[in-house]
Amino acid sequence: MNPESSVRRAQIYGFLSAAFLYPQEAWAEDLPALGDVLAECGVSTERPLPLALSLPDLQERYRQSFGVAGSLCYETEYGLPHEFRQSQELADLTGFYRAFGFDLGADVRERPDHIAVELEFMHILTLKETYALMGGKTEEAVICQEAQASFLADHLAHWLPLFAQSLLRNGGVDPYLTLARMTQVFVEAEVAALQVETDVLPLHAVQHTPFDPDFNCADCALANTMA
Repeated sequence: MNPESSVRRAQIYGFLSAAFLYPQEAWAEDLPALGDVLAECGVSTERPLPLALSLPDLQERYRQSFGVAGSLCYETEYGLPHEFRQSQELADLTGFYRAFGFDLGADVRERPDHIAVELEFMHILTLKETYALMGGKTEEAVICQEAQASFLADHLAHWLPLFAQSLLRNGGVDPYLTLARMTQVFVEAEVAALQVETDVLPLHAVQHTPFDPDFNCADCALANTMA
Protein backbone atom coordinates (compact mmCIF):
# COMPACT_ATOMS: atom_id res chain seq x y z
CA MET A 1 0.00 0.00 0.00
CA ASN A 2 1.26 3.47 -0.84
CA PRO A 3 -0.44 6.89 -0.75
CA GLU A 4 0.47 7.74 -4.36
CA SER A 5 -1.50 4.77 -5.67
CA SER A 6 -4.39 5.40 -3.30
CA VAL A 7 -4.77 9.05 -4.29
CA ARG A 8 -4.77 8.10 -7.98
CA ARG A 9 -7.51 5.58 -7.34
CA ALA A 10 -9.45 8.20 -5.40
CA GLN A 11 -9.14 10.60 -8.36
CA ILE A 12 -10.53 7.98 -10.72
CA TYR A 13 -13.47 7.10 -8.49
CA GLY A 14 -14.22 10.79 -7.98
CA PHE A 15 -14.22 11.53 -11.71
CA LEU A 16 -16.43 8.53 -12.50
CA SER A 17 -18.89 9.40 -9.76
CA ALA A 18 -19.40 12.96 -11.00
CA ALA A 19 -19.62 11.85 -14.65
CA PHE A 20 -22.55 9.51 -14.04
CA LEU A 21 -24.70 12.30 -12.59
CA TYR A 22 -26.71 14.64 -14.81
CA PRO A 23 -23.96 16.87 -16.24
CA GLN A 24 -23.43 20.36 -14.87
CA GLU A 25 -20.26 20.96 -16.87
CA ALA A 26 -18.88 19.72 -20.19
CA TRP A 27 -16.41 17.07 -19.04
CA ALA A 28 -16.26 14.83 -22.14
CA GLU A 29 -12.91 16.26 -23.32
CA ASP A 30 -11.36 14.96 -20.08
CA LEU A 31 -11.90 11.29 -20.98
CA PRO A 32 -8.41 10.90 -22.55
CA ALA A 33 -6.89 12.29 -19.33
CA LEU A 34 -8.84 9.64 -17.41
CA GLY A 35 -7.26 7.04 -19.67
CA ASP A 36 -3.82 8.43 -18.78
CA VAL A 37 -4.51 8.19 -15.04
CA LEU A 38 -5.80 4.63 -15.46
CA ALA A 39 -2.58 3.76 -17.29
CA GLU A 40 -0.55 5.22 -14.41
CA CYS A 41 -2.43 2.81 -12.13
CA GLY A 42 -1.55 -0.11 -14.39
CA VAL A 43 -5.05 -0.42 -15.84
CA SER A 44 -5.05 -1.09 -19.56
CA THR A 45 -8.01 0.39 -21.42
CA GLU A 46 -8.78 2.15 -24.66
CA ARG A 47 -7.69 5.76 -24.85
CA PRO A 48 -10.74 7.57 -26.22
CA LEU A 49 -10.59 10.58 -28.46
CA PRO A 50 -11.68 13.87 -26.88
CA LEU A 51 -15.28 14.83 -27.60
CA ALA A 52 -15.82 18.57 -27.99
CA LEU A 53 -19.38 18.58 -26.69
CA SER A 54 -21.12 21.64 -25.34
CA LEU A 55 -22.93 21.29 -22.03
CA PRO A 56 -26.38 21.16 -23.73
CA ASP A 57 -25.10 18.44 -26.09
CA LEU A 58 -23.72 16.42 -23.21
CA GLN A 59 -26.97 16.78 -21.28
CA GLU A 60 -28.91 15.59 -24.31
CA ARG A 61 -26.67 12.52 -24.58
CA TYR A 62 -27.21 11.83 -20.88
CA ARG A 63 -30.99 11.93 -21.37
CA GLN A 64 -30.65 9.72 -24.43
CA SER A 65 -28.57 7.18 -22.51
CA PHE A 66 -30.42 7.17 -19.19
CA GLY A 67 -33.66 9.12 -19.51
CA VAL A 68 -36.07 6.49 -20.82
CA ALA A 69 -34.31 3.56 -19.16
CA GLY A 70 -33.39 5.40 -15.97
CA SER A 71 -33.55 2.23 -13.90
CA LEU A 72 -30.24 1.20 -15.50
CA CYS A 73 -28.41 3.36 -12.96
CA TYR A 74 -29.72 1.62 -9.84
CA GLU A 75 -28.25 -1.58 -8.41
CA THR A 76 -31.45 -2.89 -6.85
CA GLU A 77 -33.29 -2.79 -10.17
CA TYR A 78 -31.24 -5.79 -11.30
CA GLY A 79 -32.50 -9.24 -10.50
CA LEU A 80 -33.91 -9.07 -6.97
CA PRO A 81 -36.88 -11.40 -6.34
CA HIS A 82 -39.19 -8.81 -4.75
CA GLU A 83 -39.36 -5.26 -3.41
CA PHE A 84 -38.72 -6.42 0.17
CA ARG A 85 -35.28 -7.68 -0.84
CA GLN A 86 -34.75 -4.32 -2.52
CA SER A 87 -35.38 -2.60 0.82
CA GLN A 88 -32.88 -4.92 2.49
CA GLU A 89 -30.18 -4.11 -0.06
CA LEU A 90 -30.80 -0.38 0.29
CA ALA A 91 -30.51 -0.74 4.06
CA ASP A 92 -27.22 -2.62 3.64
CA LEU A 93 -25.86 0.15 1.45
CA THR A 94 -26.93 2.79 3.95
CA GLY A 95 -25.19 0.82 6.70
CA PHE A 96 -21.93 0.87 4.74
CA TYR A 97 -22.24 4.61 4.24
CA ARG A 98 -23.01 5.43 7.84
CA ALA A 99 -20.14 3.32 9.14
CA PHE A 100 -17.68 5.56 7.30
CA GLY A 101 -19.43 8.90 7.78
CA PHE A 102 -20.70 9.13 4.20
CA ASP A 103 -23.65 11.56 4.19
CA LEU A 104 -26.26 11.39 1.42
CA GLY A 105 -27.77 14.74 2.37
CA ALA A 106 -25.81 16.92 -0.06
CA ASP A 107 -27.26 19.31 -2.65
CA VAL A 108 -27.42 16.56 -5.30
CA ARG A 109 -29.34 13.64 -3.84
CA GLU A 110 -29.75 10.20 -5.36
CA ARG A 111 -30.84 6.82 -4.10
CA PRO A 112 -28.14 4.91 -2.19
CA ASP A 113 -27.94 2.34 -5.01
CA HIS A 114 -27.28 4.83 -7.83
CA ILE A 115 -24.01 4.07 -9.61
CA ALA A 116 -22.70 7.60 -8.95
CA VAL A 117 -23.33 7.25 -5.20
CA GLU A 118 -21.60 3.88 -4.99
CA LEU A 119 -18.61 5.22 -6.92
CA GLU A 120 -18.49 8.27 -4.65
CA PHE A 121 -18.42 6.00 -1.61
CA MET A 122 -15.40 4.20 -3.06
CA HIS A 123 -13.88 7.64 -3.64
CA ILE A 124 -14.34 8.41 0.06
CA LEU A 125 -12.85 5.06 1.14
CA THR A 126 -9.77 5.49 -1.04
CA LEU A 127 -9.29 9.04 0.23
CA LYS A 128 -9.51 7.79 3.81
CA GLU A 129 -6.95 5.13 2.93
CA THR A 130 -4.66 7.82 1.48
CA TYR A 131 -4.85 10.01 4.58
CA ALA A 132 -4.22 7.00 6.83
CA LEU A 133 -1.14 5.99 4.85
CA MET A 134 0.21 9.54 4.80
CA GLY A 135 -0.19 9.68 8.57
CA GLY A 136 1.50 6.33 9.09
CA LYS A 137 -1.76 4.75 10.33
CA THR A 138 -1.34 1.38 8.67
CA GLU A 139 -4.09 -0.31 10.68
CA GLU A 140 -6.67 2.30 9.62
CA ALA A 141 -5.54 1.95 6.00
CA VAL A 142 -6.09 -1.81 6.19
CA ILE A 143 -9.62 -1.25 7.54
CA CYS A 144 -10.34 1.03 4.59
CA GLN A 145 -9.05 -1.54 2.10
CA GLU A 146 -11.09 -4.30 3.72
CA ALA A 147 -14.18 -2.10 3.45
CA GLN A 148 -13.42 -1.48 -0.23
CA ALA A 149 -13.11 -5.20 -0.90
CA SER A 150 -16.34 -5.94 0.94
CA PHE A 151 -18.26 -3.18 -0.82
CA LEU A 152 -17.03 -4.26 -4.23
CA ALA A 153 -17.97 -7.89 -3.57
CA ASP A 154 -21.40 -7.14 -2.12
CA HIS A 155 -22.39 -4.26 -4.36
CA LEU A 156 -20.48 -2.33 -7.03
CA ALA A 157 -18.54 -5.12 -8.75
CA HIS A 158 -21.53 -7.44 -8.46
CA TRP A 159 -23.77 -5.42 -10.78
CA LEU A 160 -21.52 -3.04 -12.74
CA PRO A 161 -21.03 -5.46 -15.69
CA LEU A 162 -24.82 -5.73 -15.98
CA PHE A 163 -25.05 -1.94 -16.02
CA ALA A 164 -22.50 -1.65 -18.83
CA GLN A 165 -24.22 -4.36 -20.89
CA SER A 166 -27.65 -2.83 -20.32
CA LEU A 167 -26.47 0.60 -21.38
CA LEU A 168 -25.20 -0.81 -24.66
CA ARG A 169 -28.37 -2.83 -25.27
CA ASN A 170 -30.73 0.03 -24.42
CA GLY A 171 -29.32 2.60 -26.82
CA GLY A 172 -26.70 4.40 -24.75
CA VAL A 173 -24.42 6.75 -26.64
CA ASP A 174 -20.94 8.18 -26.20
CA PRO A 175 -19.37 9.47 -24.08
CA TYR A 176 -21.43 7.31 -21.70
CA LEU A 177 -20.78 4.01 -23.47
CA THR A 178 -17.03 4.68 -23.32
CA LEU A 179 -17.33 5.84 -19.72
CA ALA A 180 -19.17 2.65 -18.74
CA ARG A 181 -16.55 0.45 -20.43
CA MET A 182 -13.70 2.31 -18.73
CA THR A 183 -15.48 2.03 -15.39
CA GLN A 184 -15.95 -1.70 -15.81
CA VAL A 185 -12.29 -2.23 -16.72
CA PHE A 186 -11.16 -0.16 -13.74
CA VAL A 187 -13.43 -1.95 -11.26
CA GLU A 188 -12.32 -5.33 -12.62
CA ALA A 189 -8.71 -4.27 -11.98
CA GLU A 190 -9.69 -3.23 -8.44
CA VAL A 191 -11.32 -6.61 -7.88
CA ALA A 192 -8.13 -8.37 -8.95
CA ALA A 193 -5.86 -6.12 -6.88
CA LEU A 194 -7.96 -6.52 -3.73
CA GLN A 195 -8.48 -10.25 -4.36
CA VAL A 196 -12.24 -9.94 -4.31
CA GLU A 197 -14.50 -12.85 -5.25
CA THR A 198 -17.58 -11.79 -7.19
CA ASP A 199 -20.47 -13.60 -8.83
CA VAL A 200 -22.04 -11.79 -11.77
CA LEU A 201 -24.96 -13.22 -13.71
CA PRO A 202 -25.11 -12.85 -17.49
CA LEU A 203 -27.52 -10.14 -18.53
CA HIS A 204 -29.92 -12.55 -20.25
CA ALA A 205 -30.43 -14.36 -16.94
CA VAL A 206 -31.37 -11.20 -15.03
CA GLN A 207 -34.94 -9.98 -14.67
CA HIS A 208 -35.72 -6.51 -13.41
CA THR A 209 -36.78 -6.35 -9.78
CA PRO A 210 -40.60 -6.55 -9.81
CA PHE A 211 -42.72 -3.59 -8.81
CA ASP A 212 -44.99 -3.99 -5.79
CA PRO A 213 -48.29 -5.32 -7.27
CA ASP A 214 -50.27 -3.85 -4.37
CA PHE A 215 -49.00 -0.34 -5.01
CA ASN A 216 -51.62 2.25 -5.91
CA CYS A 217 -52.02 6.00 -5.73
CA ALA A 218 -55.43 6.02 -4.07
CA ASP A 219 -54.05 7.17 -0.72
CA CYS A 220 -51.72 9.77 -2.15
CA ALA A 221 -52.49 13.36 -1.21
CA LEU A 222 -52.00 14.37 -4.85
CA ALA A 223 -54.52 11.85 -6.18
CA ASN A 224 -57.53 14.08 -5.58
CA THR A 225 -55.87 17.01 -7.35
CA MET A 226 -55.66 14.96 -10.56
CA ALA A 227 -59.42 14.39 -10.77
